Amino acid sequence: MAEAEQESLDDLPPSAKLVFKVLEYNGPLTQKGIVQESMLSARTVRYALERLEGIGVVDEDVYFADARQNLYQLTDAAPKRPSESDADEAEACCAE
Repeated sequence: MAEAEQESLDDLPPSAKLVFKVLEYNGPLTQKGIVQESMLSARTVRYALERLEGIGVVDEDVYFADARQNLYQLTDAAPKRPSESDADEAEACCAE
């Protein structure tokens, strides 16, 4: 991810960061699913999604199970949390 985009993510309000983390941990969700997982109000989630879409870390797709809703997911450009295999590699590197 570009450094400028990372700075933009750091500058977002806490609600947008929480929505980002919910999507990171749970994968693609509808707005209703994000509201349930984050325990934020629907209006706050809408605002957070707008901010995240504005910096290009969230994509909006059609939710085929109910076309009235949208499915939100992180883009490929979004920063990812380190996986367990990355942690194992780091430990192996430092152990030598």
